[in-house]
Amino acid sequence: MAAAVADSMRQRTGHSLDEWVGIVEQGSGLDPLDQLAVRRWLRDEHGIAQNSQWAIAFEVAGRAGWTMPTPQQFADQMYVGKKEPLRPVHDTLVAAAEACGPEAHVEGRATYTPIVRARQFAAVGPGPRLTVRLGLRFREAPGGMEPAKAFAQATHWMHFGTDVDPQAAVQQARELLALAYEQNG
Repeated sequence: MAAAVADSMRQRTGHSLDEWVGIVEQGSGLDPLDQLAVRRWLRDEHGIAQNSQWAIAFEVAGRAGWTMPTPQQFADQMYVGKKEPLRPVHDTLVAAAEACGPEAHVEGRATYTPIVRARQFAAVGPGPRLTVRLGLRFREAPGGMEPAKAFAQATHWMHFGTDVDPQAAVQQARELLALAYEQNG
């Protein structure tokens, strides 16, 4: 998607991605590694839309030496302090989702770990009250599942506490993960 955004940048904004990098570096006075500030500046000063803001800010930061954290590094940041005991459940659920099929791959985000086929079909991250949240995206959801509210692209979710064995969590979720994988191919 980033390549498509970069390729159509001139058409949407009047400048190429390289030109925007120069504009930010020369005219903003901002730290190129502060992507949030760069995105706000692009929005407020130039009216740039969100996807273009992200593409420009990533490119500016990348040229300044920033590299995107790996999914593992993002997860390391999510599970610190009192959430640390939840990490084995998180890792086991992510591995189970990735094992759903050859097209599944793990991506990284700051607040959850998405697992994607053609579309995101599962997301794992810290939930409320010391739980791990497993979000699943269904076109046709099985009965009895709790509808999700603003978590990744999930339509439904499940929560697992620190008292659950990671393998027990996978046993509960395996069929649902497989169904979500099949529906998002």
